[in-house]
Amino acid sequence: MTDRPQYFRFHQGEKALPFAAAEYEVRLAGLRRIMADRDVAVAILTSMHNVAYYSGFLYCAFGRPYALVVTAHDCVTISAGIDGGQPSRRSFGDNLTYTDWERSNFWRVVRSVAGIGRVVGYEADHMSVAQSQALRHHLHPTGLIDVAPETMQQRMRKSEAERELIRAGAAVADMGGEAIRDAIKPGAREIDVSMAGRDAMELEIAKRFPEAEYRDTWVWFQSGINTDGAHNPVTARELQEGDILSLNTFPMISGYYTALERTLFLGSVDEASLKIWEANVAAHELGISLLKPGASCAEVTAEINDFFAERDLLQYRSFGYGHSFGVLSHYYGREAGLELREDIETILEPGMVISMEPMLTIPEGEPGAGGYREHDILFITEDGNENITGFPYGPEHNVVG
Repeated sequence: MTDRPQYFRFHQGEKALPFAAAEYEVRLAGLRRIMADRDVAVAILTSMHNVAYYSGFLYCAFGRPYALVVTAHDCVTISAGIDGGQPSRRSFGDNLTYTDWERSNFWRVVRSVAGIGRVVGYEADHMSVAQSQALRHHLHPTGLIDVAPETMQQRMRKSEAERELIRAGAAVADMGGEAIRDAIKPGAREIDVSMAGRDAMELEIAKRFPEAEYRDTWVWFQSGINTDGAHNPVTARELQEGDILSLNTFPMISGYYTALERTLFLGSVDEASLKIWEANVAAHELGISLLKPGASCAEVTAEINDFFAERDLLQYRSFGYGHSFGVLSHYYGREAGLELREDIETILEPGMVISMEPMLTIPEGEPGAGGYREHDILFITEDGNENITGFPYGPEHNVVG
């Protein structure tokens, strides 16, 4: 029987990374400072967002484990044989491929880089119980340190290169919004309108980023009762005169998420709906004015809460008022430390990127029923913020037809 390798190097083609090598060197230097501060000898990162942030490689798990192993000198992505040479082309640093000839080959290749009997940094909010047990079995760590909170803090502070990519994503989201607005008409289905926005964005991303990988760009376009939740999937419901509509465009560029979200009405808006819509727009503008260095997420939340409470609308609030942007997605990644919620005390700093997105959901049967949401992306600057979303909001612009 021919001996089959447990792992090997399959490198072919030129490197094609979302950012320059210097960007990854700075990120890894930050990770190694975290490791030194926590006396961690080797970091084994397993989440899609951290593997992508520190290496550029955005993996497709499909039930298989992946990792980035970082030591004081090494930076190695660990990928499955099904991916061929793509991980090596998309990874800063080295890449090793594990085979499926034997169980646990993933951990054998991790061990070849990480060694045994060392203090290991890992992501407690991502690694499963089963994989944690496998780590202990194969690496015999002398200590396990959760580095997820510190890596999140690093990701929350965006570099100039990241902000440039996010700015481009916001512009693409605006273009998708225009395509959606043009497709809205009585009788059109949510899915038809959604596809118009998605196709426009994917073509624009390919134009702006010809060396990128294209995946995961999507649209949620909701109408009528379907607007009651921010993440309700698209359906085949046909649009009707007087419908409340929710436009949501989400371009994805090399793992970086951006978004545009707007309330619209088809043809006309009734008086009760207009009153709620205008209140939500006013809360949106108040929130934008509060996003500046030195403000805490909890303080911003409290002021918007007071605004809604004064108008007897706070009970209709659906979720927190905003969140961070960067390497995140609807199915991976989240910078929970930078959300506009009552229990988040993070102080806003220049370089952070955050949304303002108040939403009110009025139940069916009540005047103005439906979900109202506006969403802009803002860079925190030295003296305030810069709004990088251009698509207009409010009744003056978004009563369509």
